[in-house]
Amino acid sequence: METKTKSGYYATIDGLRAFAAIGIAMMHILVNGGYEVGGFVFDKLIPSFTELVYLFMIISAFSMCCGYYEKIISNKITMGEFYSKRFAKIWPFFAFLSVLDVILSPGKEALYELFANLTLCFGLLPNANITVIGVGWFIGVAFVFYFVFPFFCYLLSDKRRAWLAFGIALVYNFLCRIYFFDQHHVAGSFAPRTSFMYCAVFFLAGGLIYLYREQLGRIAQKCQWLLLLLCGASIVAYYVIGNDVVIMLVMFSMVLICAIGAKHKKILQNRVSHFLSGISMEIYLCHMVMFRVMEKLHLTQLFTSDLLSYVVTVLETIICAICFAVGFGFGMKKLKMVVKGFGRNQTNL
Repeated sequence: METKTKSGYYATIDGLRAFAAIGIAMMHILVNGGYEVGGFVFDKLIPSFTELVYLFMIISAFSMCCGYYEKIISNKITMGEFYSKRFAKIWPFFAFLSVLDVILSPGKEALYELFANLTLCFGLLPNANITVIGVGWFIGVAFVFYFVFPFFCYLLSDKRRAWLAFGIALVYNFLCRIYFFDQHHVAGSFAPRTSFMYCAVFFLAGGLIYLYREQLGRIAQKCQWLLLLLCGASIVAYYVIGNDVVIMLVMFSMVLICAIGAKHKKILQNRVSHFLSGISMEIYLCHMVMFRVMEKLHLTQLFTSDLLSYVVTVLETIICAICFAVGFGFGMKKLKMVVKGFGRNQTNL
C-alpha cells in the first residue's frame, strides 16, 4: 500500500520535484521573455509558480531526513562523510554553471559573486543579492540548512521539541515580516526568502511530516479524497487571499502528504518523473542560462503569436536544460573514471 521503498525513498515525490522545477522555469521564462499574454493562467497561475521553491524546501527537509536522520542520530555516518556527500552532489555543477555565467557576462562584480558562489557559503551573508546564477539563492539557503542539519536532527529527536522549534520558527517568520526585514535592518534590495530564518519554518514542516510519515501515509490512503479536498481548498485560499505564509505551509504540506500516501501513483511515479526528479536541481539552476542562450540566438520570439512563442521557448529551454544536465553528468562520470585510472597507474608505478 505504501509508496516507500525499502531504502526509505518515496518514489511519488519524484513527480513533485519534476513539477516544481518545470513550474519555476515556466515562471522565469514568462517574466523575462516579455510575452504579451493574459488571462488567469498567465496573470495568476504561472507567476505563482515562484512559490514552488517553498515546496522544494519542504521536500528537501523530508528527503534529507529519509536519507540521513537515522544515520546521524545513531552515529552511523560521520560529519565528514555527510558534508562530503552534500558538497560532492551540488558543487561541481553549480561551480561550472557559475563560471559559465561569468564568462557570458564578465565584470569585477561578477568575479566577487563567483567567489561567493564557489564557497557555497553565500547564504550566510546578510544580503548577498547575487546575480551570477540568480536562481542560485536557493542553494545558499539550502546549504545553510545542510550546515545546521545535525542540529536539525537533534530538534526532531524529540517530538515535543520538534513542535516547539516549529512554533518558534513560525514566530521568527512573522517577526521577520513585521520587524526585522524593514528599512532599518536590511537594504532595499533584500529578498526575505534568501534568509534561512525566514525559510526555517518550511524546512521544519518537512521534518515534522517525516516524523509522522507512517501515520500520515495511512491517513492519506484512507481519507484520500478528503485530503485532496483540503489541498484544493488551500490552493483556492492562496489565490483568493494571497501568498500568506501559513496558507503556503498548509498547501505544500498537504501536497506532500497526499504524495506520500497516493493510491494512484502513475501520475507522480513513472519513468519520466523519476528521470526529471534526478536532475530537477540541475534544471532549476541552469534553465535561465539556457534561456539567455536562446535569447542571444533570437529563438525566443519565433512567431507572431506571443502565446505560441512562449510555449515553444519553454519547450526549447527545458529540453536544453535537460541535455545540459545529462551531458554534464556524463562528463563528470568519464572524468572520475579517468582520475581513478590515473590513480591506479600511479600506484602500480
